[in-house]
Amino acid sequence: MDYRYIEQLLERYWQGETSLEEEEILKTFFCQKDLPAELQQYAPLFQYEREEVRNDRLGDDFDERMLEMVGEQQPVKARTISLTQRLMPMFKAAAVVAIFLTLGNAAQVAFSDGDKQQPATVSGFSKPTDGPSMAKADSIRLDSLKKLQQEVSSAIIK
Repeated sequence: MDYRYIEQLLERYWQGETSLEEEEILKTFFCQKDLPAELQQYAPLFQYEREEVRNDRLGDDFDERMLEMVGEQQPVKARTISLTQRLMPMFKAAAVVAIFLTLGNAAQVAFSDGDKQQPATVSGFSKPTDGPSMAKADSIRLDSLKKLQQEVSSAIIK
């Protein structure tokens, strides 16, 4: 008898390329009483697989046992995150940048030299920045003139 098909199935079985139907053919073949001598060495393997009852179904208490092993009683549920919560770090960063810019501008104004600033222009008139103001200059001149007249008049009277 020619057993080339079974030998080909065995080669594919060792390489892991057989389908479930082909494996079932091998199990059925090796459950026979009359086997060739060269294939008898594989008979116990396939007979064991045939006799072994497969229980692929997990028990009802599997989830509970696994949770006890992990230490969690309830699975963690996902929570939804709103757009505001997602953008909160960006809002905080923008606030920090705004605070730094405000403090930097305030420090620049506080420590800057008033003479080096550009004069403020109001309605086309500019305020002079060098020397005393006009009102002070006029009052000083008037005071000095009065003082001079008083000195001259007191010198003449004497």
